[in-house]
Amino acid sequence: MILYVAEVFIILVMFSIFGLVHTFLASNKVKTFFIRYAGNLIAFYRFFYVLFSVVMFYIIYILAPDSHTTIYDLQYPYDFIVLIPQFLSIIGFIWTLKYFSVREFLGINQIIRWYHKNYNVNDLDEQLTLRIQGPYKLCRHPLYFFSIVFLLFRPEMDLSYLTFFLCIIAYFYIGSFYEEKKLIVRFGSDYKKYRDVVPRIFPYKFLHPYKPESVNHEFLSRRKL
Repeated sequence: MILYVAEVFIILVMFSIFGLVHTFLASNKVKTFFIRYAGNLIAFYRFFYVLFSVVMFYIIYILAPDSHTTIYDLQYPYDFIVLIPQFLSIIGFIWTLKYFSVREFLGINQIIRWYHKNYNVNDLDEQLTLRIQGPYKLCRHPLYFFSIVFLLFRPEMDLSYLTFFLCIIAYFYIGSFYEEKKLIVRFGSDYKKYRDVVPRIFPYKFLHPYKPESVNHEFLSRRKL
């Protein structure tokens, strides 16, 4: 029992370090500091930030202790049935990407704009806009929601995976607060009106999707290019 607690504690500490570093590097203060010394090279910041985050997460994942303590192991036909929500979450993920610029998120568009000498340092590392269409009418962070559904429904669950899963949910939820602070600064009352009506991550108001009235429909959550 003590061994299991120690393993869970180690995973929590490692993931907390990842969350703190990831959040720190995503802050506008750090990006503004970078601009002060590197100017429009901030265009490369997003790409290397994503790359660093992926590598750091992978290192933590492979170094984290694995207790091999099985919580459940579904048998046929339930092991196939449980994959249905995963499949639906993939569809939802693809649906969300229709309203989300992957190239902007990965930092590719920023490098292209820098190459063509039309990068605006006031964008910091990303062109943010506000989109209230598609899944964004159901929840403010649909990518988080569909990721949670995909990770939750699996035929087998062990203690290490469950710990990682709960850490990811906590990170999504805490990270959404920091992300929305930037959106409020960028869009002001438009985003506040949206935030006050639409659920954060879990679309429990799906029968009553948001119907923007005063918000400009041309705004996008990340510029769709």
